[in-house]
Amino acid sequence: MRFTKSRDLLAVGLVAALLAHLLLRLAYDTLPPLPTFAGFTLLVIAAVDLVLAFSLRARINRKPGSAPVQPLTAARAVALAKASSVLGSIMAGAWAGVLVYVLPVRGDFEAADNDLTSSVVGLVCAAALIGAGLWLEHCCRTPEDSRSEE
Repeated sequence: MRFTKSRDLLAVGLVAALLAHLLLRLAYDTLPPLPTFAGFTLLVIAAVDLVLAFSLRARINRKPGSAPVQPLTAARAVALAKASSVLGSIMAGAWAGVLVYVLPVRGDFEAADNDLTSSVVGLVCAAALIGAGLWLEHCCRTPEDSRSEE
């Protein structure tokens, strides 16, 4: 398994932004207003990733008093980290697509002002999820074996 590359996340985010923007161009006037705090779910997932990252970091680095990490646990944490960063990228792209659409049409649609706030909240929460996912993936790396460098 290879580590997540920023270009992969950027590509996924751009595709999601394009799709969201095209969908809004076709059907924005028929959609209900977006909930203001719709993106907070992503922030909850990011918090779980951060707690897990700090917990695993000490255990993987074999700090005194910490229990060793089972290989399957580490593999599951890496899978969660990769899924979190990709989900964050998809959602950041989607919220960016909404933001790009609603900024110019704020005066045309009453719901666009509310959706502007929703898209900013969602974009910030998605960025937090990307960061937390990448941090968890970083924390799951095995430490360098100092004995092999001697």
